[in-house]
Amino acid sequence: MPLPIEVHGLTRYYGKYRGIVDVTFTVNEGEVFGFLGPNGAGKTTTIRQLMGLIKPTSGTARIFGLDCWADAAAVKARVGYLPGEIHLYEKMTGAEFLDFMGAFRGGKSRRRRDELAERLDIDLSRTIRHLSKGNRQKLAIIQALMHEAPLLILDEPTSGLDPLKQIDFLDLIREERARGVTVFLSSHLLDEVDRIADRVGIIREGRLVAIEDMEQLKRKWERHLSLILREPVAPERFTALDGVVVESVADEGRHLERGVRGPVQPLLRLLAELPVEDFTFAPADLERVFLRFYSAETTETAMEPVGVER
Repeated sequence: MPLPIEVHGLTRYYGKYRGIVDVTFTVNEGEVFGFLGPNGAGKTTTIRQLMGLIKPTSGTARIFGLDCWADAAAVKARVGYLPGEIHLYEKMTGAEFLDFMGAFRGGKSRRRRDELAERLDIDLSRTIRHLSKGNRQKLAIIQALMHEAPLLILDEPTSGLDPLKQIDFLDLIREERARGVTVFLSSHLLDEVDRIADRVGIIREGRLVAIEDMEQLKRKWERHLSLILREPVAPERFTALDGVVVESVADEGRHLERGVRGPVQPLLRLLAELPVEDFTFAPADLERVFLRFYSAETTETAMEPVGVER
């Protein structure tokens, strides 16, 4: 049986500039595949080729065995799609818009539409022009999920949602996975992908630099700890711990910045013994994860012009 997504050597140029280069990956049935990268990395370019919206310069993309460009109409019928930039018909109400979108697939999605609207707490009777950014995003999420497609392709789906609705959204995705739906989720938020993904692909400057199981990726995470002490402490007390690197020392040893990888329990035990005045322990930083995979030389050359015209 064909895989939900198969991409091989996918490349797209924009004039003299690379969009994505030689991207290859697969997505297995029933998994949530996170597609991580900073803004401008090539996530949306990849998704637009999966949806048959732009033609590859070279390489192939297939969904359930169908060519994403040559069989674009058949592909779209099997996908619930949420674009990164949403444009809605502002004179319609939310209900009218969703009925309009549902009509393209036989108009059988009203029950699911109403369930999702209740879960996401949105009034579908309001005109779209009067909706906030967050409510517009909810409407776009509903139109992607209400068709009960076997594959969801979601580009930055939580953009504009408040933290509570982000949690509700992730719960919805877990439910979709539980009933066998495959999810391709693009994001620049490492913590969001951590909470939901089974595997992750990391893209930067148009190049896929790693594909990892989430458990493997977590071993490479590095978090930033900023520590203020009431009195100086020798940096060696921290460097003696596995996975702790002292990055800078200031104020005669009372202010330390460090990177932390691996288990935090040994570090917490040490901090309990020290004269700590204040500290911040940031979540894992996507850029720090990238540095584990991506050399400075590649970063500098990835977006150089090449002699390929459109």
